[in-house]
Amino acid sequence: MSTYEDRKAGFLALELDGAGYENLAAAVLSAESAGFHAATFKDTPEAGRANALQRAAFAGPLTRSIAVVPEVDTVYTEPFHVSTQLASLDYVSGGRAGWIVTAAESPEAAAAVGRSFVQGKALAQEAAASVEVGRRLWDSWEDDAVIRDVATGRYIDVDKLHYADFETPADFAGPAYSVKGPSIIPRPLQGQLPVLAAASLVGEGLVPAEAVDAVLVTAPTPELLAAEISDVRARVGSSVAIVAELHVVLDARGQDAASRVVSPQENGIARFVGSAAGLIELLDSLLQEADGVRLHPAALDVELEELARLVLPELRRRGSLRAPVQDGTFRDVLGLEPAENRYSTTAAATVAAGK
Repeated sequence: MSTYEDRKAGFLALELDGAGYENLAAAVLSAESAGFHAATFKDTPEAGRANALQRAAFAGPLTRSIAVVPEVDTVYTEPFHVSTQLASLDYVSGGRAGWIVTAAESPEAAAAVGRSFVQGKALAQEAAASVEVGRRLWDSWEDDAVIRDVATGRYIDVDKLHYADFETPADFAGPAYSVKGPSIIPRPLQGQLPVLAAASLVGEGLVPAEAVDAVLVTAPTPELLAAEISDVRARVGSSVAIVAELHVVLDARGQDAASRVVSPQENGIARFVGSAAGLIELLDSLLQEADGVRLHPAALDVELEELARLVLPELRRRGSLRAPVQDGTFRDVLGLEPAENRYSTTAAATVAAGK
């Protein structure tokens, strides 16, 4: 029989979609104070609303330990711009940025940028290409490319900048494109930002499992989540982190949770409706199967209050929730090794072979 002391501790992320600029600072600081390891930002286009990456960039400099992880579309946004904007996010957050890759069917987004509507398996092709471009561009500057040599007037060692040289594959369903590079921004602080994607987007014929660092797993009900986690882990392998998705409605402020359910279930994400004590038991169980859980609160300020007061402290007491990584990176949260640079590694091997 296992004890709390010998269990693997996991991490928790909190979706901050309910926070606009007017209360985003308070929300992200409250989530950090509560001990959440990551704050995520949903990218739902709305008139007059900052997008997910902009909200993450606003939150990054305000915080010290919580990772900031926006959703960024891969179908109707330029891969070069996505890569550089995410690299900038890594700098303003002190190495705590991540990327949730999305590739949704959206005729409205296609019309907004004047390109053809993408659907079906072509969505995964767009996502896979965008991720590959991003990763190549992040590596296109070696870590020590910036030399600031005052004596010679050189800011950059050009020998440590590399071309990405990406071209879409021959069977690419959308308009073909190429990216030469290098990036216009130095390599991110983490080297490679962690990349997350929905499990439905990852696998054979889709985004390769080796291209992502974590997958987001959904199921229709909380009871089915554990089985879905096992199935996804068998499909993507043990090197990819598993993050379970859970919508949460809690008894709070004198109201029964069931009476607070006002909207249909969100995008097939399992929904827990009940007490903090019941949620603790569910999360304690899920964190033994998954590496982490992302919580989607029904009402951000209401649920966050209960999560901070009752749920997270008890999970830490049980040993199923790890402590926040102080002054660490998002790669640290996911347990990833330092990211090697594909170009500097190749260059070093070439030099060694020539000796």
